Amino acid sequence: MMPGDRSVRASVMGAGRLHLALLALLPTVVAHAGGIRERMRPVPVPDTEVSETQAAELTLTLVQAAPQALQTWVRTAARIDDAGSRLVARPCFAPAALIRAGQRVRAFPPDSKSSIYRATVTRVEPQGHCARVEASLSGPTYEKSPYYVMEIIVQRGVFLSIPNEAIIEEGGRQIVYVQRHPGHYIAREIHTGLKGELYTQVHHGLNEGDQVVTLGSFFIDAEHKLKATRQGGTGHAHMHH
Repeated sequence: MMPGDRSVRASVMGAGRLHLALLALLPTVVAHAGGIRERMRPVPVPDTEVSETQAAELTLTLVQAAPQALQTWVRTAARIDDAGSRLVARPCFAPAALIRAGQRVRAFPPDSKSSIYRATVTRVEPQGHCARVEASLSGPTYEKSPYYVMEIIVQRGVFLSIPNEAIIEEGGRQIVYVQRHPGHYIAREIHTGLKGELYTQVHHGLNEGDQVVTLGSFFIDAEHKLKATRQGGTGHAHMHH
């Protein structure tokens, strides 16, 4: 239904389960071998080990930092014409400037996403801060609703990127957890560029091929902060699978 593959979304754990998972962590002091860049982690603390069972409970998922085709999905309300073959919209917001003829569109009635139709932008007329956008449907519709939601797919280019859910916002910084070697994860600050629907461009902080935690990153971060609270600093998250 959506263009491109969707990245795996993090499953929701209840507050009680998260609390138990954190209480179950068994910290063991070991020598601090490396250390994250000083500007990011000025007060390093030892690594933390957890059992295989605890690591499995976090269901960690890794994705490589790699070139990805970033997309922005411009969403706007539209009205269908009497013939049922054309959608007309008049977006009045900044992303409207990205809309061009030839872009792909998916459309659905606002009260139902079970019926999704394909269309193509055929005409764009700038109107001050707004634009009049026409899109031709690829086939007939079966709803009687005169209104539709249009999602216009804007291709932004190919960039070194990671899934949006891998990024943790922390005090104005953006943090990801990178696997240094199996079972060993370190926090790393990154600088990002364009944010697409599924992926975000990375300017600095990662290299192509770096293994980044997506599903499970918030649990590693929670363990990281728990250790920092106990020891007055911040440091690595070390987990054995």
